[in-house]
Amino acid sequence: MNRNLLLVLFSLLSTAVFAQTGTVQGTVKDGKTKESLIGCTVRVDGTQIGGTTDIEGHFNLANVPAGTHKIVISYVSYKTREIPNVRVESGNTTAIDTELDEEGTSLQEVVVRANKATNTEIAVITEIKQLKPIAVGISAQQIQKSQDRDAAAAIRRVPGVSIVDNRFVLIRGLAARYNSVLINDVITPSTEVDTRSFSFDLVPSNIIDRMIVYKSGSAELPGDFAGGIVKIYTKRRPDQNFMDAGLTLGYRGNTTFQTVQSQTRSGLNALGLWDASQQIPTSFPARSADFNALNPLQRAAYARLLPNTWALKDLTLSPDIRFALNLGRRFDVGDVRVSNLTSINYSMTNQFSNIDLKLYDNGTIANAITQQYNDANYARQTRLGLLHNWSARFSPGFTLEWKTLFNQLSTTETVVRTGAQVAEGYDVRSFSERFENRSILTTQLAGEHSISPLTKINWVGSFGYTGRWEPDWKRARYLRPTGTTGSDGQPAPFLIATPNDPTPTEVGRFNSKLHEYVISAIANGEHTFGNPTDREPNKIRFGVYAEQKNRDYAAHFYGYQAVGSASAAKQRDIATAFAPENVTGSQGSFSMLDGTRDRDAYKGQNTYLAGYVSGDVYFGPNANLTLGFRGEYNDQGITSKLNGVDTRLVNNKIFSPLPSVNFTYKLSDRTNLRFAYSSSVNRPEFRELAPFNYYDFNLLADIQGNTTLTTAKIQNLDAKWEFYPSPNELISVTGFYKHFTNPIESYLLFQGNGLAYTFTNAQSAQNYGVELEFRKGFQNSASAFLQNLSVVGNVSLIKSQVNVGDIVTAPDLSGTIQQYDIRGIADTKRALAGQSPYLINAGVYYAAPNSGWQWNVLYNVFGQRIFTVGNSQNPTVYEMPRNVIDLNLTKQFNKKLELRFGVQDLLNQYVRFAQDFNRDGKIGSDVTSQTAGADQMLRKFKRGSYYTVSAIYTFGRRTVIP
Repeated sequence: MNRNLLLVLFSLLSTAVFAQTGTVQGTVKDGKTKESLIGCTVRVDGTQIGGTTDIEGHFNLANVPAGTHKIVISYVSYKTREIPNVRVESGNTTAIDTELDEEGTSLQEVVVRANKATNTEIAVITEIKQLKPIAVGISAQQIQKSQDRDAAAAIRRVPGVSIVDNRFVLIRGLAARYNSVLINDVITPSTEVDTRSFSFDLVPSNIIDRMIVYKSGSAELPGDFAGGIVKIYTKRRPDQNFMDAGLTLGYRGNTTFQTVQSQTRSGLNALGLWDASQQIPTSFPARSADFNALNPLQRAAYARLLPNTWALKDLTLSPDIRFALNLGRRFDVGDVRVSNLTSINYSMTNQFSNIDLKLYDNGTIANAITQQYNDANYARQTRLGLLHNWSARFSPGFTLEWKTLFNQLSTTETVVRTGAQVAEGYDVRSFSERFENRSILTTQLAGEHSISPLTKINWVGSFGYTGRWEPDWKRARYLRPTGTTGSDGQPAPFLIATPNDPTPTEVGRFNSKLHEYVISAIANGEHTFGNPTDREPNKIRFGVYAEQKNRDYAAHFYGYQAVGSASAAKQRDIATAFAPENVTGSQGSFSMLDGTRDRDAYKGQNTYLAGYVSGDVYFGPNANLTLGFRGEYNDQGITSKLNGVDTRLVNNKIFSPLPSVNFTYKLSDRTNLRFAYSSSVNRPEFRELAPFNYYDFNLLADIQGNTTLTTAKIQNLDAKWEFYPSPNELISVTGFYKHFTNPIESYLLFQGNGLAYTFTNAQSAQNYGVELEFRKGFQNSASAFLQNLSVVGNVSLIKSQVNVGDIVTAPDLSGTIQQYDIRGIADTKRALAGQSPYLINAGVYYAAPNSGWQWNVLYNVFGQRIFTVGNSQNPTVYEMPRNVIDLNLTKQFNKKLELRFGVQDLLNQYVRFAQDFNRDGKIGSDVTSQTAGADQMLRKFKRGSYYTVSAIYTFGRRTVIP
């Protein structure tokens, strides 16, 4: 293998050495103003070799035959310049720096209707280069090459970004709560009930124009961030009429064609919907006290109104399916240019995992197992999505847009758990049958106005809705003493565990619903001082942002109660145990109790008002200083019942002054030094504040909010060196430092019966590191293969430390706020939760435009990071690294049909969560022995490699609109 590799390298080197071509490059400027000219046509006379100048006036012509040539440079309204006798030597580069003079005669009026390209790699690199804050990004062009299915898969290609649970984004190792996400410049609400997170898998990749990740702050950006601010831009308007459709079939190892157990739900689940039978009948008493005051016979009568849908069925899983239909139209209505872009997406995917789950005694020796389970976890997910955008250009100075994005999603998850409570001496068989539905809508009306060549204004009015339902989540647990047998010598039967009082850990039915409405109004302005055609004109920017958010959440839990011993009913299998004949309320049967508490429902209100102003100060052509100030007022409240009375439990009103400074120094036309400072905040979310208690069946953990949380404050420092060898190439090194006051973190309560998490403010924290990024092409190579090759990579090295303090303010299991002295029982100093010490992304892309072939190989890995913070009784849990390799191959036929083949997660390494038993701040290689220095494997499973085949067909022919 080594010999073959050397031969290949030698062949490539030989090709370059003996090539009879060279390169011509240079810059073109205005002869009068000395400003760079963008878009000049540069060609080698008598050949087909040519190109255009980029934003810096630079051009690069590769593979020019050795010899003497005439170079011709032309540009609208400028005199064409011919440069004769340009000598090109084999393997060398000839440099030309020249100027063009304006035409002496006046031109007639030229009307140009065109859209600025924003979705190419060059466009994104150019945008990042021009931005004042430090930023990175990814284009639709690169996403298409990578065949990433959604925004979550695509954004992990960005420096300093990693993904948790295939949907939540971590930037610079900081948890998802430290990021702000905007879609088309409007802040998105959290898509999760229990955490502040945006689920990036909700955004299909085919509707994305580009994604920009801001690493430093500025006055124009929201102040609620620490990791970064992600702006997702959906496609705006087509540049041509088109209609195409795509179909993808997916095969997942360990899942597709396997037989699994699933629950019975209505046929509308395929569209992310459910029927009325899965809802609590309206005849049920609204208050738990009224329900529980009834006698067992009356309560059982209500219980029989709930359908007996506990039975599981065997299901053989078909391949995943994804379908997309995209339509673009442009037409004129009088003098108004109207365009429409519509995209419809549907997907149905399956995921099965055998999950090994262990809990430990955590006494004097490691790996002393107290509970040991295998979870057969099957989840089917569906998504129906719609993007519908209209744009009307009334004049060059006025454009109106209406953008709508809607997602209807569902998850049908079935978990069959088998194992043992080793310490108590019980065999266990548990069931969780859960269905979740989400509806997410955002619609925006936006306008862009050019008041004059010096003044521009844009505005957005937005409405957002998030709905989330968990109708009839059924849970049950069977127990039997380990090793016991009946009189017939057979193993003793399992019995359903029915506590006297309902508890989420035992048998019952859980329902929840959430409605959240967000209304936003945004206005931004920009005024240029002096000549707007100056290369670096002075500008002032200003704007306001107003948002009103209202959430209504309610949960209801009903637990089954045994009347008498009910041993015969308890022995029945899950399909028949709760049949109507066994739920009568009489002796030997089941009745029902309402376990709902007042704090299981809450209302959240948040008013957010912000205003900003920023301006540029130029110190000559090479130095630019941008000063900004943003003021944010936030009024956050939580209302819940206390002793049956609606009570406002949280009343957080805070004004945050947020200054920012961004300085750029141009070492050359292609090299910049950037320095940035910004002050930012991190506010708690509704769920983190609400006293509601939620049970996570998969993690065997309770999660509840903390009404005492306060806003965290962050100071951010960044420095970046960036070099642009060519329009689509980049090399950069970034260093950063962040200091937190009162950071918000998940906290494990110190209690002996199970796991219980809440949210707390630590005293302080710091986070610092370095990021390296490169994008390299080989356009100047004499090898045709290398000309079509590009390499992309980034590495992030990060370190953090949080100072928790000696005293933690948090609720106990009853919701009562307590002061916990954690000295000796928990780490007072450690790494931030969710922070990875390193992140690595790399990719090799090949595209041969003439043949229609494209392929790429992509790699991603993150360092071990804290998944949940622990204590001496339940040590901290770390998520372990996984090496992920993706392969993609694309072939295009006649610009009509495109076929794609992809393999995601080729290595299929284990997803692993381990406990730091020896409390040394890391997980060692020894996770099985019972020595004091060992660590413990908590959760382990494989997702399976994923193979996809896609076909995309364009109907008719793409019609370019002049």
